[in-house]
Order: sequence, then C-alpha cells, then structure tokens
Amino acid sequence: MRLLMLGGTEFVGRAVVEAALGRGWDVTVFHRGRHEAPQGVRSLLGDRTAPGGLAALAEDPGEWDVVVDTWSAAPRVVRDAARLLRGRVRRYVYVSSRSVYDWPRTAEHGEDAPLVEGASADAEQTAYAQDKLGGELAVLDAFGEDRSVLVRAGLILGPYENIGRLPWWLARTARGGPMLAPGPRDLPLQYVDVRDLAQWVLHAAERELSGPYNLVSPPGHTTMGELLDTCARVTGGAAELRWTEPEVILQAGIQPWTELPVWVPPGSDLHDALHSGDVSRAVAAGLSCRPVEETVADTWRWLQDVGGAAPQRPGLPSPGLDPEVEAKVLAAAGGVRNTTP
Repeated sequence: MRLLMLGGTEFVGRAVVEAALGRGWDVTVFHRGRHEAPQGVRSLLGDRTAPGGLAALAEDPGEWDVVVDTWSAAPRVVRDAARLLRGRVRRYVYVSSRSVYDWPRTAEHGEDAPLVEGASADAEQTAYAQDKLGGELAVLDAFGEDRSVLVRAGLILGPYENIGRLPWWLARTARGGPMLAPGPRDLPLQYVDVRDLAQWVLHAAERELSGPYNLVSPPGHTTMGELLDTCARVTGGAAELRWTEPEVILQAGIQPWTELPVWVPPGSDLHDALHSGDVSRAVAAGLSCRPVEETVADTWRWLQDVGGAAPQRPGLPSPGLDPEVEAKVLAAAGGVRNTTP
C-alpha cells in the first residue's frame, strides 16, 4: 500500500505514519518541515496555508492508494488538497471530530445524528465544529461518498499528545502530595488511543471502507478512577488521590475538561456528548482498543524520553489546574482518600 500523509510529524499523523511503516507500506509525508519526519518516509515540503504551498505536491508524479488528512482549521485548505489529489489517490481518509454533531446530543448518538449548521468547504477558519464539518464537505465534494472515509474521532490520548491532557495528569501525579481527583471514581470515560486510531485508519484503507465512523472506545472503556489510579501507579505512587464530589468542584469555579482534563460532571450534556457515543459501526469494522494501563504507561515512557514536558500545539491553551486553586479546594472541602489496594 502507498500512503500519502498530509502532516505526519506530530500527534495523530505521526502515529499513522509509524503504523504504516510497521506494516511495510510505502509512505510519503507532505509537511512544513517544522518537525523532523519519521525515518523511512519520503518527505515533500510545503505550507498548505500559503499561496502556492501545494506546489511540491502538485509537481510530484506520485500516486497513492490512500491519503490521510488531519487538518483542523480553514476548510478551504482541505478543499484545495482534495481537488489536487482526486485523480491521483484512490481513497481520502479525513480525521474529523465528533464535534460536528449538533447540540443537544443525546446519549449513544450515532453517525446519523444531526450535524452543526453553517459549515462550508470554501470557508476560512471559523469555529472548530464548523471547520471540521467543512473539511468533511470538501472531501465529499472531491472524492464522493464511495471514495472517502470520515473518521469522527472523540478524545484522543497516547504518546506524542500535543494537547496536554493525559500529560498533565501524569505530571500532576508525579509531583505527588494530596491531589484533587474529580469524582465519582466510577465515572465512565470514552477515548481512543492514538495508535488504535491509526491502526483502524489503515485497516479502513485496506478494506476500502467508506462513509462516517465515530472512532472512540466503547462507553465505559475505563473510568476516572482507573485512569487516575493508573497514572499514580506508573509515575511512582507519590500522589495521594483525594476524591472530590462534582458539586464541590463546580462550586469552586473549576472548569471541567480544561482545568481538569478529560473530566466532565456526570449527568451533564457535555458528558453525554463526550463519553457516551455509539461506536458500534467502527467496532463492527474492526476497531480494537488497548487497555488504559498500556496507554498511560506508554505515554509516561514517552514523556520521560522527551525530557518530561510534552510539546504544546501552538494556539491552544495549556490544560490543567492551578496548584493554588487545587490546594484551596482541598483545604476547604477535604476529599475522600484513595482506598485502592
């Protein structure tokens, strides 16, 4: 198989490239050159956002079985690449997002749930949901439904993460001491390890799948308790988890998802949207999710390899809770000590 990866030097793209190389695929990476591409690929350099930025790709004589694109900003950038490649690539896989679904979202929403309004394949950057849906529309316009795969990913964790969610929890547990752990312990979580996403993408290309797929683990793949217990264990066990009720956290003005990454309170529309989606279509098409222990341990190992600090994607705020706020909430409200054996 011949893969063209648009990007491929950071998080999701890098995982796709490494998975393809592991399968013995021939891989071409089109990127800006800001980060070193994995060994074993052929590199083409260009900035998709700049005038003439696709020149190296346009002038290259290559043809590919599949192109994978993770673009998250202006949909017109996806449009231009898709139009350029439609005669040279058999299938276009676009890593989109479950954010394309409209609000409110019901629990266990599937691929047929209503989509956000206001998206256009020709648009400049607007809002994340509309931008991702605009990217989908651009791919469909150039490749049609039969030659495109729309990967509507949920929360993505694992090595190379440049958002900072799991890396923040790992750094916090490594710091040790009393730690605010947002409850309840058995709160179900839904996410996908970036390497499982990558393997599924390649599997979809090999099987010539098409259409939209919610790509995230089945609901309840792990819990908040299991995630944080595992973080504490792999980082050395110095953290003393203090389980704190959601009401206490919200009353303190702490923002779910951003200040406490991954966590959103149970029973909320946001929890239904993020952690209870229907992924039966992707599972039936071969999605397999590794245990949380492997995701956490491998991410911690990667963090240590890069010096302990995860790279941060430009333009995104760093997630995590201010230590002073954490200490104040713990002092005022206490919390249930970790009772895990």
